Amino acid sequence: MIRTPLRPLARVLRARERGEDPNYIEQENLRLRRQELRDTGRVRAELRLLVLALMFLSGFVLLGARMGLLAATEPVEMRVGLVEGISDTRSDITDRNGRVLATNLATHALYAETRRMVDPVRAARELGRIFPELDADRLAARFTDPDRSFVWVRTRLSPEQKQAVHDIGEPGLLFGPRKMRVYPNGRVAAHILGGARFGEQGVRAAEILGVAGAELYFEERLRDPSRANQPLQLSIDLPLQATITEVLSGGMQVLSARGASAVLMDAHTGEVLSLVSLPDFDPNDRPAPLTEGEPADSPLFNRAVQGYYELGSVMKAFTVAQALEEGDVTPDTIIDTRGPLRWGRFRINDFRDYGSEMSVTKVMVHSSNIGTARMAQEIGAERQQDFLRRFGFLDRMAIELAEAQRARPLLPEPWSELSAMTISYGHGLTTSPLALAAGYAALVNGGRQVTPTLLRRDAPPDAPQVISARSSAQMREILHDVVYEGTASFARIPGYPVGGKTGSADKPGPNGGYKEDAVLATFASVFPSHDPKYVLVVTLDEAVDTTGPEPRRTAGWTAVPISAEITRRVAPMLGLRPVALKQAEAKLQADTGAQ
Repeated sequence: MIRTPLRPLARVLRARERGEDPNYIEQENLRLRRQELRDTGRVRAELRLLVLALMFLSGFVLLGARMGLLAATEPVEMRVGLVEGISDTRSDITDRNGRVLATNLATHALYAETRRMVDPVRAARELGRIFPELDADRLAARFTDPDRSFVWVRTRLSPEQKQAVHDIGEPGLLFGPRKMRVYPNGRVAAHILGGARFGEQGVRAAEILGVAGAELYFEERLRDPSRANQPLQLSIDLPLQATITEVLSGGMQVLSARGASAVLMDAHTGEVLSLVSLPDFDPNDRPAPLTEGEPADSPLFNRAVQGYYELGSVMKAFTVAQALEEGDVTPDTIIDTRGPLRWGRFRINDFRDYGSEMSVTKVMVHSSNIGTARMAQEIGAERQQDFLRRFGFLDRMAIELAEAQRARPLLPEPWSELSAMTISYGHGLTTSPLALAAGYAALVNGGRQVTPTLLRRDAPPDAPQVISARSSAQMREILHDVVYEGTASFARIPGYPVGGKTGSADKPGPNGGYKEDAVLATFASVFPSHDPKYVLVVTLDEAVDTTGPEPRRTAGWTAVPISAEITRRVAPMLGLRPVALKQAEAKLQADTGAQ
């Protein structure tokens, strides 16, 4: 860098020649030099401020972009508790009206840090007194084991148990906070909810995992942290569930039944308002699965969903509906009911002699196996198979329960003409009470296919037509006649017209054939019969009515009275107003004639 001298000789000489003071030249050069330094410093400062401003601006842009990205993406489950990242997030489950079915309760686990224990033997003895299921001697051995520094004692404590442990006064007994799954209604809706258990556990947190039912099916939804404060709302109505459980349990005891189930479904939306399986269990203390015997012997077995049975004459409704739909018959068509009906070495008989001929309606009213089998012969195996598939009887039942994913119907192989004849009256094809309820809903709701669901629906879904509105109207009238003229007379309820069909099926034996005096009794009903809004399917396993001179096991004496009592109680709860029988029958006839 070349610096300009403060007193240039040439300028000094010229200033002296002109008589000027040469000192002014130095002062001027000093002023210019200082001004140049100030200008250079100002430029540097401005550049530094600009760079700093750009850095701050870039930082704010990055932060803003990061915040926007976080807001736009799915939230990540928070890591709580120990460093392993254990999460105890789990949403509540409520019924359709917001009543709590499952929730979380703050509680504590009990563990021991043995190195801090003063009197481990005494502590073990006192814990054995508080928790009788614990082995005090074994616990004392674990507390005094020199290789152990940490011992789990209990995964959850009640407030009373926590206080009792605290009163022991042992500094090595410590409490770890956690949440536990609680079912405040006990056994009510046990098979729907399923239950939960602890998964990965830490000192300050524990995972809650579903083990069955809706808890397992909706596992991902219930553990989603973004919906932690949004309860999972089911279609179940808790008062209806409790009422049906009470009536079904009482009927099961009176009739000495081995088991029972009931399904109440909205005939238009497919919403399951109640699903009961007995015997049941308390999900707060879920029992261990059976290791031997029949699956249905376990209280964990959901008879309404997992139980695939030959349900007997309730299936006749679908044979008649198909014959009506395909134009093979009308309700007044005369059917040959002379018996026995022979097919090779097999014979098909009726429960009693109903005469040599009956109308299609009377075939249903008197539950004629022969009449139904003859209609099935005309339909044929292939057409029957296609028809039943439209109703969902040949596939797994799609409902939001983990157990439903593992159960499926047993189909005949091959599906012969004889198979078609026996299936027409409910033998040779297994189905579940839930699938039967969905099928009856489609029969009477105008012919729309119904897919059952445990989630609340505000409106019926768009579903294909499985039978015409005319055939559906005819089936409503026929089912009404079954109750008021036929085998389901005990289902008559003043003010609440009911339609339906009974079914009494012999139970298969473990080594083939059928058990003696072992009947699965089913009644599939719709109400009100003139404008069906609900379907109720009641099934009793090996029930027997002993009020008469001889034991009676058919559905008309067992399942029908129980179903009638359920309908009598729940119809007002559903907001249904009583209607005169003549008014209902007039509407049924009008609907049939209008189609």
